[in-house]
Amino acid sequence: MKSTPKPIFNLIVLFVLLLASTAGFAQQEVKPRLFVLTDIEADPDDTQSLVRLLLYSNKLEIRGLVATTSCWHKNEVNPESILQVLDAYGKVRDNLLKHEGGYPTKIELVAKVKTGPPKYGLLGVGKNQTSSGSQLLVEELKKKDERPLWVSVWGGANVLAQALYDLKATTSQNQLDEIVSKIRVYTISDQDDSGIWIRKNFPKLFYVVSPGDDYGTATWTGINTVVKNWDNTTISNTWLAKNIQQDHGPLGAVYPDVSWGVEGDTPAFLGVIPNGLNHPERPDYGGWGGRYTYYLPKFEGRKRGSSGVPFEPETRKIWTDTIDTYEPYVFSNYGRNVKLDSTKYTGGKVSIWRWRDEIQNDFAARMDWTINTFTEANHPPVPVLSHATALTVKSGQGFALDASKSYDPDGDSLSYLWFVYKEAGSFKGEFNIGQPGNSHTAYVVAPKVAQKETIHIILKLTDKGTPALTRYKRIIVTVVP
Repeated sequence: MKSTPKPIFNLIVLFVLLLASTAGFAQQEVKPRLFVLTDIEADPDDTQSLVRLLLYSNKLEIRGLVATTSCWHKNEVNPESILQVLDAYGKVRDNLLKHEGGYPTKIELVAKVKTGPPKYGLLGVGKNQTSSGSQLLVEELKKKDERPLWVSVWGGANVLAQALYDLKATTSQNQLDEIVSKIRVYTISDQDDSGIWIRKNFPKLFYVVSPGDDYGTATWTGINTVVKNWDNTTISNTWLAKNIQQDHGPLGAVYPDVSWGVEGDTPAFLGVIPNGLNHPERPDYGGWGGRYTYYLPKFEGRKRGSSGVPFEPETRKIWTDTIDTYEPYVFSNYGRNVKLDSTKYTGGKVSIWRWRDEIQNDFAARMDWTINTFTEANHPPVPVLSHATALTVKSGQGFALDASKSYDPDGDSLSYLWFVYKEAGSFKGEFNIGQPGNSHTAYVVAPKVAQKETIHIILKLTDKGTPALTRYKRIIVTVVP
């Protein structure tokens, strides 16, 4: 809740937003299509992730919510648990619409709830194994829609495997190739034996995964890893109770306590949420869902987990784990308000937890939307650049970055930070933003290059509301000799 409401300003902003929504302008952005496979009830974290997902259901077009099995939940599916969360969502939807438009009705979402077979992995794949979940997925994939379909796999993948099996049996090779070209899979490791089958039999399928069941090394676990020498408050049970569960209405009340790890499935859709940083088609760019590169992984040195999912060598390249080195900026009480920390963090999980406080604050703010009026809640700032997000400059050339037209819908004060996301670009040499780096403008001198290189500069724009909210702009600079 904001400490100092600005009623007149906020009412004007709300009026403008409502007019825009009525006129259709608020819905001009292209919403990503999302199809969820969840082994809900295998672990409370699926329910946790579903609560969060529904708060972003106006930014994503949810096309399926399918209850599945997994290695942890082999012989039953629990669609009733999805419906329970949707019932809580239906009670708060009207309040969510006070803050942003586009939230689907409970009835619309209930129609998307289906089931996979109550069978483990490939035991549920093959002739006469079609389920209501795989049928809905086939129907969605056959639609004449130019947008890719993101299949967000929180448990086992056999519903996707059956859909592909049925498509292969009923369509021509050209039709199948066209359909497969529009599928984007992000799966939380391998939680049954159908994932590796899919990757072997559909080698052109876009697939993001930390392969196998060795969760200890998986990138997605960065969402809940307790990081040494770091403030992990926003994934603490105390924080969750205060900001999500208690005194936050029906949807907060159905958010369960942590049993294994908080929201282990959430990274499977975080990277698709439009926030200015995420670029779903390019996992190597990095974002809220982590950063991945495209290569053929090997299993030497990897430990097998306890799930019983077999390790099998990959037969083709996939989008999978990679390394980020994160040098955080920390608050300084005197002089320049941010400074580089003296500690660097390196690892695959870093590519998610580096954004974690911003992810959690955004979640908390949206949960506030379920109970508060517009003037009582915080809303994300709007970064506006005075130039394109793709720039081409010559080696050694100076150029300016300008976000001075950025604004906040609540009239909050804004903090700016420009930084280089080195791993996302091709240039690996020394390069820094000109000082001070935390103003609304920045001056940059391109490095000297012998060949064409790319550099990713991120603008992080954060308001001073409660909780503080962040949006981004990614500027891709091409430097030519």
